[in-house]
Amino acid sequence: MSTATARATATAPATAAGLLVHVVGQVRRSGVVRLPPGARVLDAVKAAGGASLSADLNHLNLARQVADGEQIVVPKPGENTPVGGGPGTGGAGTPTSKGTGVGSAGQGSTVVGSVGGLVDLNTADASALDSLPGVGPVLSQRILDWRAQHGRFSSVDELGEVSGIGDKLLAQIGPKVRV
Repeated sequence: MSTATARATATAPATAAGLLVHVVGQVRRSGVVRLPPGARVLDAVKAAGGASLSADLNHLNLARQVADGEQIVVPKPGENTPVGGGPGTGGAGTPTSKGTGVGSAGQGSTVVGSVGGLVDLNTADASALDSLPGVGPVLSQRILDWRAQHGRFSSVDELGEVSGIGDKLLAQIGPKVRV
């Protein structure tokens, strides 16, 4: 995608034909870029004019698919980067993760898709979900499967619809997740 296209579509609403992603930090042109479905973090960085010379791309998973409405923070070396910032968050939150950056561990890890240390149920990957108390690899996969089948979580309480998550576990992990 050309830079002109990225800028021209930055204010257009998201459609089935494209994703809107906010790219900030150590890129040549921070801002909202439009990407095709299936685009990767690498595509988002390129659409923002590419990484600046001061960027630390080792803390990004450049191969991770992006989600509509997410924010990608490209850090500089040693920078305490804001975490996550999935769809609808209005930003990346506050710096809580030392030198990890959005995308470092895959889509939605405790870094990606989390704000203020909360795991975003709509962008979290299996390893992020597995980091939650009482959630292991099997339950993480069930959460991902539920999301694939039903779409985005609209509330934390919807976790109760996932097989294996009862009231007790929901009460335990509810304060550690967000949508």
